[in-house]
Amino acid sequence: MRHLVTRHRQLVEMIVAEQNLLMSMQGTARRDVEVSIRFLRGRLNQIDEQVQKLIRKHPEWSAKAELLDTVPGVGPVLISSIVAELPELGTLSRKEIAALVGVAPFNNESEKSRGRRRIWGGRGHLRAVLYMSVVAGLRFNETIRGFYQHLIKAGKAPKVALVACMRNLLTMLNAMLKTQQPRRPKEHGQVAALVPSCNST
Repeated sequence: MRHLVTRHRQLVEMIVAEQNLLMSMQGTARRDVEVSIRFLRGRLNQIDEQVQKLIRKHPEWSAKAELLDTVPGVGPVLISSIVAELPELGTLSRKEIAALVGVAPFNNESEKSRGRRRIWGGRGHLRAVLYMSVVAGLRFNETIRGFYQHLIKAGKAPKVALVACMRNLLTMLNAMLKTQQPRRPKEHGQVAALVPSCNST
């Protein structure tokens, strides 16, 4: 599973690189790049099918995927990445899981940036997929969107707000797997309790 998820990521990177080449290519060279993109997308689809087949064959993975799939914005790529690269999800506290993935803010004590908080370390590939899920969630998940808008209105920079949404989405998924309970719909008038039992360990 880890190898397939890694290969998925590699294929996506190759497709993006080829698509960037299209802007500077003409004639036969452009057609060759287009053929390459179609081939890579075909391979990507086959990798996706193999990943889904593996998940369906594994009862624990299948149950985990079904639960995570109840959250709008959490799609197959994030689910398969969690299955392959974050088996600890659902077994740690919210602070521990945030630090493990690398979305927990740490104080920066350098002279030039004293007082500013940064995120670093953790599992960078998984963090990138989580970021894309949050971006999708701004369109499809009203709770994530509401939380993001709340932070922006409170004066947070867009990047800071996105990281906070990533952290809250991760802790929500962690709580869901810990309690084996699907996503709880947001109550009317509630802004951003992204997590059922968000403050629990």
